[in-house]
Amino acid sequence: MLRVLCLLVVTLILSAPLHAQEATPVDRSATGGAQTLEDILKRQEGLKIDDSFRSGLTGNPEAAAATTEQLGTLGGASDPDLWRAYRYNTAAITTQARGPAADVLIQDGGMRWLLFREGPLLTYGSWLLGGMIGLLVLFYLIRGRIRIDGEKTGRTIQRFKAAERFAHWLLAGSFILLGITGLITLAGRKLLIPAFGHEAFATIAVASKWVHNNVSWAFMLALVLVFVFWVVHNLPDRTDINWILKGGGIFGGGHPPAKKFNAGQKLIFWSVIVLGASISASGLSLLFPFELPMFAPTFEKLNALGLPQAVGLGELNTALAPHEEMQYAQLWHAIVSFLLMAIIIAHIYIGSVGMEGAYAAMGDGEVELQWAREHHSIWTAEVEEQQSKAGTS
Repeated sequence: MLRVLCLLVVTLILSAPLHAQEATPVDRSATGGAQTLEDILKRQEGLKIDDSFRSGLTGNPEAAAATTEQLGTLGGASDPDLWRAYRYNTAAITTQARGPAADVLIQDGGMRWLLFREGPLLTYGSWLLGGMIGLLVLFYLIRGRIRIDGEKTGRTIQRFKAAERFAHWLLAGSFILLGITGLITLAGRKLLIPAFGHEAFATIAVASKWVHNNVSWAFMLALVLVFVFWVVHNLPDRTDINWILKGGGIFGGGHPPAKKFNAGQKLIFWSVIVLGASISASGLSLLFPFELPMFAPTFEKLNALGLPQAVGLGELNTALAPHEEMQYAQLWHAIVSFLLMAIIIAHIYIGSVGMEGAYAAMGDGEVELQWAREHHSIWTAEVEEQQSKAGTS
């Protein structure tokens, strides 16, 4: 259900501007029923127009405009009629190729995808990442580094085992590589070609594609390992409410009691699991567009629930060409990746310069005992009790 709701959101984002500027009926008598200058200008702006006046002119002499009229068609003898049939998928096409996309000769939805990809997606995604970095810098200047309040004991307590740290660093390392190569693929034409030239960018782009496609498997494996290791410790409980109400003690006033993972860490965990799973699903759809189409089945479910109709979109198109599947999947893949990258930037900050003693948890797995007592007092008390019993026995 979460996937369905998320896909409805992105569908609304992509479709709303087009429906919001739906054209009113146009008088085309002056052009003999053909498109007008107004139609051409709107199409160039990426606005949707009512093109039913020509979508049916695909070779039927009875439906064709009279040849004596301005811009009249020639019925079945007209080349434009043939190309319109190709564009609106009404022509009987026979090719030597037998692939799933062999009968798609014209797919004009690619321009909307390209404009959104190079425009709002890249712009707002950059603002999101830049804004997160700016907020963290401001937070550091105001709050400074979160120090260990009490006196250090000089003793350590095991926070994470080797297998847990391996899963974490596999997930972190693969995600960083995927983020860098993904940004190169998305923004390389605008940023790298002017800086390094076409030939250098071609080499970088090919290498990025290879790394991105292959490292993705490590990311998905690590995602499963992290979920198995830590899901039991990340289930919500009453202590999370108190932790949230006190803001985690970040601005002073003592650190609220917490188990192995506090409420903030649980939010990070579930963000990584849910968004990471969504990124993985759309990534698999991009790798295998014919075998694993993602959007057509989802649109069918949305139509069955009546959600698009409820917001005025009508029924979503479920007869998607493989090209359209990949266009939707690529946009969704990038949008969710930007969200997760912003979250992970905050996570990296807290786990490194933002908090004293935090990095050791994933460094060698041992943390200062006083740090553990302050940030995870409930979990620390349980571990110390277990160690005490083991020592007594």
